[in-house]
Amino acid sequence: MMHRLASPVLAVALALAALSASAQTPTLQPGDFIAAVVNQDVVAASEVIQRTERLRQEARQRGEVMPETAGLRKQALDALIEDRVLVTYARENGPRIDEAELDRVVANVAAQNRLTMEQLRTRLKSEGLDYKSFRDNLRDQMMTERVREREVQGRIKVTDAEIDAYLDQKRAALAQGGQINIAQVLVSVPEGASETVVAERRARAEAALARIKGGEDFAKVAREISEDGNRERGGEIGLRPADRLPDVFVDAVKGLQSGEVAPTLLRSGAGFHVLKVVQRDGADALTKTVETHARHILLRPSAQLPAEIAGRRLAEYKRQIESGQTSFDKVAREVSEDGSAQAGGDLGWMAAGGFVPEFEEAMNALPLNGISQPVVSRFGIHLIQVLERRTVDVDMKQVREQARAALRERKYEEAYQEWVKDLRDKAFVEVREWLD
Repeated sequence: MMHRLASPVLAVALALAALSASAQTPTLQPGDFIAAVVNQDVVAASEVIQRTERLRQEARQRGEVMPETAGLRKQALDALIEDRVLVTYARENGPRIDEAELDRVVANVAAQNRLTMEQLRTRLKSEGLDYKSFRDNLRDQMMTERVREREVQGRIKVTDAEIDAYLDQKRAALAQGGQINIAQVLVSVPEGASETVVAERRARAEAALARIKGGEDFAKVAREISEDGNRERGGEIGLRPADRLPDVFVDAVKGLQSGEVAPTLLRSGAGFHVLKVVQRDGADALTKTVETHARHILLRPSAQLPAEIAGRRLAEYKRQIESGQTSFDKVAREVSEDGSAQAGGDLGWMAAGGFVPEFEEAMNALPLNGISQPVVSRFGIHLIQVLERRTVDVDMKQVREQARAALRERKYEEAYQEWVKDLRDKAFVEVREWLD
């Protein structure tokens, strides 16, 4: 089963400072060198220098120990060679992109940058880029993404025996008490804290519980108040068998249904907890599923639009939508880089397992009409809004298809890495001596 978010979409640059090195045949400038020859393409030394600096900046932002220049440069070159291997393969084996479709993509780039087509051409020229190269670059990106999904999905095989084993594991887990997804707001209490500190911490937790009982979104309060590692996910721990959760948690939410909040605080060695049952799966979980009607806004990070900036833009869109300055539908139509943009980002109804895990986890944590924080997936960065949910019966054929989809998703990354390795092994790659 193909995930809905895997439909081919284009990683469009929202800033036009330079073409992506992953899909550009560079023009060597005076004094530049060929760092590597990859099939019928080349990697310029200037590209390696630029990518090395970008890797250094990313490591610095993450607070990591700075790698030595030689090692970082090799990492940059390897990444560029991999980029070239993929794009040259896509040019020979990818689906053709007709001019009308490419025209629509270019127009979308212009619109997202609030430029007319004439202004786009002028902007490109000011950056030293010609319009034809810009179009060719976009075409390469589209072909590479589409051939990647086709080839990787074609490599993933799921047998009936694997599906049987997967379902047996689920049944065993359900037989031992089912699965529960609990969200929490934790107000920690330091070990050995004085009575005054304990009272202050309890009051803080009681205030959080009162806000939630008063109608505030649990996830919002968790992000603001909670002191545990799941706060950015709205306090959600994730769906787990009951025997893998702390006994005090299971006892505290006994009798609560999905969506209900424990009426009193839980005191544990860690502090005070406000608990909510996000989802509870019982013995009938295999024959019932929760379908979600959601929509999203997608931005695709690139060399020109770092993930951090894309995330900030989406956070600003979220603020504007929630304050009533604009609507989700309008923003999706104007800026989203997914095929659902013209429908206001509407993804329709989808059963559990229909989206990539990181998207689905964030979606499942949302209340009705809630909007997520920016969510990173392999397709880009999303804002997600849940419009409706419903529980429906499923027959065993659907159960097995859902199991197949879950198993395919587990195997995706490994299959992708194997495909890239096979392509590189078959590619002609010559690294020039200037890097030695």
